[in-house]
Amino acid sequence: MIVPVVTWYLFSALDAAIGLCTGNADPETPDEALTLYRAVTLIWAPLQFVTIFGMIYYVTRAEHLSTLELFGIFFGVGVISGTIGINYSHELMHQRDRLERRMADWLLAMVLYSHFRSEHLLVHHRYVGTPRDPVTARYNEGFHKYFKRVLVACWKSAFKAEARMLARKGKPWTDRSNPFFTYWALQGAMLLLAFALGGWIGLWLFTVQAFTAIWQLELVNYVEHYGLTRKHLGNGKYEHVQPRHSWNAAHKASNWLLINLQRHSDHHFKPNRRFPLLQNYTEADAPQLPHGYPIMTIAAMMPPVWRRIMNPRVRRWREMYYPEITDWRPYNRAANPMPR
Repeated sequence: MIVPVVTWYLFSALDAAIGLCTGNADPETPDEALTLYRAVTLIWAPLQFVTIFGMIYYVTRAEHLSTLELFGIFFGVGVISGTIGINYSHELMHQRDRLERRMADWLLAMVLYSHFRSEHLLVHHRYVGTPRDPVTARYNEGFHKYFKRVLVACWKSAFKAEARMLARKGKPWTDRSNPFFTYWALQGAMLLLAFALGGWIGLWLFTVQAFTAIWQLELVNYVEHYGLTRKHLGNGKYEHVQPRHSWNAAHKASNWLLINLQRHSDHHFKPNRRFPLLQNYTEADAPQLPHGYPIMTIAAMMPPVWRRIMNPRVRRWREMYYPEITDWRPYNRAANPMPR
């Protein structure tokens, strides 16, 4: 259980001690100058593979460990595969290089969430801040309700998006080019390996770490766009995605840990930009979180605390960027305006 403590509390303390990093690298830096940064993300897939399955092999033969201790160990492993593994897969899936995209698929298969690639690239980036994006948390929607919703909605939206792409080519969803067949094969292989190494206990431990990783991912997804929407222009069209449609956080230590994921405003503005080159924005261009993700995800687990922190900021954001819009229905899909 030391891993969650280090991740959540140590990096929160480091954020407080070190402060913000508002400097920006040259966004035109070529890939050739980023070889070491690319290597960090590429090497993680085999390291995580060895960690997860090596631990399954070891702990299922360690008779001194109780059931609770086994759960605690793999809860910690899930924090690693969620905080680092899924985050690195997110970086890799946005690149054109085939090896990088393949490593993203392997990382996601290790947490049984392979459809995240299709959902993220085909749905989330296209429809962020609109009712068509399941991942954009609605105003006043608590995390626990959000979590149950996205577990189903994201899978459905990802599958439908891939089926629509195939239909435009005149192919059925059963065509073997549908990436879901790759997703299912990789995930099945991971489950079979966990069972081969540790039996039913190994399979259970694998699913514990996978669920923990998914929970970590969706906590971050919840924080990144809570209450933010894009203006509807009519005829089903929305304004282009801008930095103001994602929460930004410039906290230095947690951005080290999360390879600049908290510079999320720039990521949505320029999705293919590699993590060392992501730009920071001031409050004039993007809404700012009061703390880094470690603290904000803890707050998200307590909806009354979360609403007390974030709802006033959402209202200020709307007054700053969209003062002419008084109907808040895009946040909660209700007929009544948002209460103040």
